[in-house]
Amino acid sequence: MEYNSDFSHDLKIGQDEEVWLGSLLQSKTVEVKRDFKCGSTGNVFVEYESRGKPSGLGTSLADFWAFILDGQRVVIVPTEHLKRVAMVYYNQNKVVTGGDSNTSKGVLVPVKELL
Repeated sequence: MEYNSDFSHDLKIGQDEEVWLGSLLQSKTVEVKRDFKCGSTGNVFVEYESRGKPSGLGTSLADFWAFILDGQRVVIVPTEHLKRVAMVYYNQNKVVTGGDSNTSKGVLVPVKELL
């Protein structure tokens, strides 16, 4: 994008981006996850199996996943991107159990990989 110091030009760009984000959230499906340990670990838990059956990322039909990190920050990523990143960490054996009574399997993905 070409630099421009004109406020009205910048305002128009900002307003266009607001419309884009609003339409994205209205026209697509978003799976929302809250990760309570992210603040201390720097990772999000991405579930792919629960009680021996595919779940979470393995069955999601959502277009995007949104991670609420600390109640104040949200990271929204396309599901396909999350699948690619999670597979890298799955192949590195970053698999852990979690969820209710540790009956789920998931991959620990560093938040920085979502950005």
